[in-house]
Amino acid sequence: MKPLLEVEKLSKHFGGVHAVRDVSFTIGSGEIVGLIGPNGAGKTTLVNLLTGVHRPSGGVVRFEGVDVTAQRPHEAARRGLARTFQIVQPFPRMTVLENVAAGALFAGQAGSRAEAERLAAGYLAAVGLDRESQRLAATLTLPSRKRLELAKSLAMRPKLLLLDEVNAGLNTSEIDGALALIRRIAASGITVVLIEHLMKVVLSLSQRVLVLHHGQLLASGAPEAVMRDPQVVEAYLGARFAARFAGGDAKSEASHG
Repeated sequence: MKPLLEVEKLSKHFGGVHAVRDVSFTIGSGEIVGLIGPNGAGKTTLVNLLTGVHRPSGGVVRFEGVDVTAQRPHEAARRGLARTFQIVQPFPRMTVLENVAAGALFAGQAGSRAEAERLAAGYLAAVGLDRESQRLAATLTLPSRKRLELAKSLAMRPKLLLLDEVNAGLNTSEIDGALALIRRIAASGITVVLIEHLMKVVLSLSQRVLVLHHGQLLASGAPEAVMRDPQVVEAYLGARFAARFAGGDAKSEASHG
């Protein structure tokens, strides 16, 4: 089976700053893959390259075997490559339903506003926001805005969904709810890439982990193996984590990170 997403020697520099440098990996259909790394590692830049926000300085991106290196964001969305944004910014003066309907129209999955709103109602129900559909997006709490961001992405009917820090700013119970929602999304057949800082989330959900450091791919593999990689510990997790981790269970220790 061919990979859903193939990335070969992908690079991006802004002037003399190399934000992403010669990154290569594949994502298989149905996988849940974690993308981790310290602040400034290049994670969001990489997502922007994959979804057409930035044009790569070098390298190739293939989606379903097609070279999409030069695609634009709306082309990525219509191919089934969708993403959420780290800073959630819904259309504040539109209702929750209208925000999601806009996603359906933008990705070309709905032929009319009425069809878009019908689809939007279903996606809002899927993320637990159906009772909030007529509220203005500006009035939502942070956890609800995160769910709205997911619903907007789902309205594009993605084959691959890149989730950029969807748990940032949430408390423990809210994170547990988000984990359950992400599991349901993956169970529906959508391939998921998690860009995350919370090790609890990464280890709970990911089948495989990619680690970026200074724009380069530092490690790739099963979560527990990656967490024990000395280079990853030194570059990202830190000596204090390493000392705890060496004598404890991966998931229980990482949940503190």
